[in-house]
Amino acid sequence: MTTLLHDERLEAVVRALLASGATSVLDLGCGPGELLLRLRLHAQFLRLLGIDIDERALADARLHLGLDWLHPDPRLSVRLGSFEEVDRELTGFDAAVLLETIEHIDPGHLPRVERAVFASMHPGLVLVTTPNQEYNVLHGMQAGRKRHPGHRFEWTRAQFQHWAGGVALRHGYSVSFTDLGPPDPARGSSTQMARFMVHDAP
Repeated sequence: MTTLLHDERLEAVVRALLASGATSVLDLGCGPGELLLRLRLHAQFLRLLGIDIDERALADARLHLGLDWLHPDPRLSVRLGSFEEVDRELTGFDAAVLLETIEHIDPGHLPRVERAVFASMHPGLVLVTTPNQEYNVLHGMQAGRKRHPGHRFEWTRAQFQHWAGGVALRHGYSVSFTDLGPPDPARGSSTQMARFMVHDAP
């Protein structure tokens, strides 16, 4: 909800990617490129690709990242794409990130996301961050309200862990969870992050 929380979320993802040893990263639903901008600062990342279904967001990303045909970046690119669709060009990456994007998907399409990301792309590491619905009241929100008009759903901690556990079991991953933001003893933190690791990954 705040710039401070958003920065903490971005930094947590960057730290997790650095610690994993990943050198190639997919940013699924990259928006204006905030995560890619931070990842490009680290020489560890040799291949960075952002996809989004919104052409205007991609135009903003290219602007923020300084990408155009006169100034290509051999390490970084963005293009139109959907993480609901199987795309063979998105295979072979060490890691993928869904940063505050999965809640924008129609709940009925989650099996398509699972098939595309975890079965087809199947990176060694997948990081998923999403709002914790239980925390909304601490942001001063009325019951039933969502944090963004584009959110199709917001999960409680138990709902997120149930979904993530099932995905991990079906596709050969282990999964762990991290709270991001100031913690509340009863409601957790504002943001929740799942870290999926392929079983045979280091």
